[in-house]
Amino acid sequence: MLESISIPMDKKNLRKLRNQDNNPCIDESDASQQCLNVNSYDKSMCSNYFLRYKSCRKYWQNIMVLRRREGVKPDMPTAAERQEMIAAIGGKPY
Repeated sequence: MLESISIPMDKKNLRKLRNQDNNPCIDESDASQQCLNVNSYDKSMCSNYFLRYKSCRKYWQNIMVLRRREGVKPDMPTAAERQEMIAAIGGKPY
């Protein structure tokens, strides 16, 4: 019988994952999880949510790489900066 493996997560890491300044894709992650919950974990029903999350991560990873190259700190824009960037281009590009 297969047992589920649980990876212990301390409160510090959990807070970091849920921090808007560190994780720009919290909304997409939550939507993916909610889809799985609603659809009894049938992944085929949630592929659009997974693609949107993956696109979000890829987009912000590219922004981080560009900022590092240009010497901009912090590498990841803050939540407020990201909102301004998204508004400037007319909405989320992913």
